Amino acid sequence: MSGVSALFLPPASTAGADGELAVWWVQDGECRRAPFAQALAEIRAPWRLYLPVEAVTACAVNLPTQKARWLRQSLPFAVEEQLADDVEQMHLALGPALADGRHRVFAVQRTWLAAWLALAEGVGKAPASLHVDADCLPGEGSCLFWLEERWLLGGSGAVRLACGSEDWPVLRDSCPPPQRAFAAQEVAPLEGVEVQALVGNPHVWLSEQPLGTDLAQAEFAARQQSSQWRRWRPLLGLVGLWLVLQWGFTLVQAWQLQREGDRYAAQSAELYRQLFPEDRKLINLRAQFDQHLADSASSGGEGQLLGLLGQAATVIGGEPTVSVEQLDFSAARGDVALQVRAPGFDVLERLRSRLSESGLAVQLGSASRDGSTVSARLVIGG
Repeated sequence: MSGVSALFLPPASTAGADGELAVWWVQDGECRRAPFAQALAEIRAPWRLYLPVEAVTACAVNLPTQKARWLRQSLPFAVEEQLADDVEQMHLALGPALADGRHRVFAVQRTWLAAWLALAEGVGKAPASLHVDADCLPGEGSCLFWLEERWLLGGSGAVRLACGSEDWPVLRDSCPPPQRAFAAQEVAPLEGVEVQALVGNPHVWLSEQPLGTDLAQAEFAARQQSSQWRRWRPLLGLVGLWLVLQWGFTLVQAWQLQREGDRYAAQSAELYRQLFPEDRKLINLRAQFDQHLADSASSGGEGQLLGLLGQAATVIGGEPTVSVEQLDFSAARGDVALQVRAPGFDVLERLRSRLSESGLAVQLGSASRDGSTVSARLVIGG
C-alpha cells in the first residue's frame, strides 16, 4: 500500500474531535507522532484515516435482500436490535458477505465522525478513505495485533474489537481458528496463541496490510467527493479565468482587425473614386476595378496607367500614413509619378521597398521635410 499516507486516531479520540490530540501518522514508510492539526498540515494526499475500533460497533446481520438499491434502506432495520444507541444517530457502512451468508456492518456515531472530518476538510485535507483499525488485520481465522497498549481482534470472522490480555481467555473459544497474534517482542504472549514478533513499527505494519471496509459510504461518500472537488476548485478557477481572458483577447483582436479592414477598404474606395469619378455607385470595388482594367487593356496609355496603378494600389493602401497628393502619367516613358506625403523618411523607404518586392520598378526622388511630414516624388514603371 505504498504511496498512500495513513493517519491513526487513538482510542482517546472517542471523547470528541480535538485538533490538539496526539495521533500517529505514516508517510513514506516512517511513523511520526504529532497533534492532529499538525499532522494534517504535513500529511501528503492521498491519505487514509484509521478509526479506533472503540468508536465503532461491528456486527454481522442477515439482510432481507441482495439487491443493491434496497440494501442500504434495509440496514437500519437489520441492525437496530444489535445497537445500544439510536440507529438514527448512527452512520452505517455495509461490509462484505461472510462465509455463513451474513453481511458485516459497521456503525459509528454520525456527529462524532462528521466532527473529525470537518477538521480535515477545514484545511483542505479530506481523507481518501475511512477504515477501522481492527478491520485491516490479515488472514483467515482470528488475528490479534498489539497496538497502543491493547489487542486488536479481527480476521475472517465477524468479531471486530479491542481487548486486554486478561480478556483473551474469555474470547478464545468464540474465535475461529487458526488463531494468530502479531506484536513487538517485548509484549507478553497470549495464552495458547503463538505470537509472531514484529521488527518494525506497528503502525507502519498495519498501514501496509490489505484494507478492510471503506466507511466512506452514503452521505460520507458524498462528503469525500465534495472535498475532492474543493481541492481541485482553485486550479479549475484559474483555468476558467484563463479561458475568459483568452476569449476577451480574441474578441478585442477581432474588433481591431475589423476596424483595420474597414479603414483599408475606405482608403481603397477613396482612391477608386479619385481615379473613376464617373462611377457613382461602388458595389464591388475589386470587380469594378478589374472591369476598368479589362475595358482599357487595349486603349494605349490609359490601359498602361491603370495597369501600373492596379499593381501599386494594394501596396500604397497598406501604408495608412501615406497620402498621394499628385499623380502624373507619362505615356512616352511609361511611368507614373506620384507626389506622396508621409510622417518620416523611414515610411517612404518602407513603401519603396514593398513596391519593389511586388515586381515594380521604383525610383524615390529627393525628399523634403515640411513641418512634421516629409514629401517626396515616387516614380513607378518606366
